[in-house]
Amino acid sequence: MKKQTNGNEGQECPSERARQQLHRALRLLSGKWKGEILWQLVDGKLRFGQLRRAIPDVTQHMLTTQLRDLESEGLVKRTVFPEVPPRVEYEMTPAARALRPVFDELFRWANAHARPEPDVDAAGKADDKLP
Repeated sequence: MKKQTNGNEGQECPSERARQQLHRALRLLSGKWKGEILWQLVDGKLRFGQLRRAIPDVTQHMLTTQLRDLESEGLVKRTVFPEVPPRVEYEMTPAARALRPVFDELFRWANAHARPEPDVDAAGKADDKLP
């Protein structure tokens, strides 16, 4: 019996390529703090300390790790100034700036569909009471 083919052997299905590209994009942006870091850099350059203060729940180690990942993926540019003490600034690359409409749409989606997070008191306990 002869195997029938459609002549597309070795060619990738367009939907498979789209799925792979989506997974690649999600991997680039995955990480608890990457979205927050990019959101903070939308308005311009920030120094490490400014980012740390803008994202108070991130540890110094995690912020450093996430910034390095974003830099290696070409989404964040790190500029070191030869001063004492050294000054380092982070900014979005054009590739990351192209994500602005995605962030805007996520913001709109969250306003329309996401459940509000419970209020947290000073002791860190969630207030699950209904209003």
